[in-house]
Amino acid sequence: MEITIGVQHVSREIALEVDLTADEVSAAVAAALAGKPALELTDAKGRRVIVPTSTLAFVELGAETKARVGFGSI
Repeated sequence: MEITIGVQHVSREIALEVDLTADEVSAAVAAALAGKPALELTDAKGRRVIVPTSTLAFVELGAETKARVGFGSI
């Protein structure tokens, strides 16, 4: 699933691909906003992304990606 995170006062967005469902990401964001000091996610390559909760502008959840099979181009 592709996630885009907006950070206040920063012109670039953080885009990452995670192996979580939309519900799991929503739960992590809700938990961070409920009192945790930071939103922490691990992307599909094992990198950790930590964003202070006080600077979160938005979190956009993309469609869940499915494994592509074949050699065709889209």
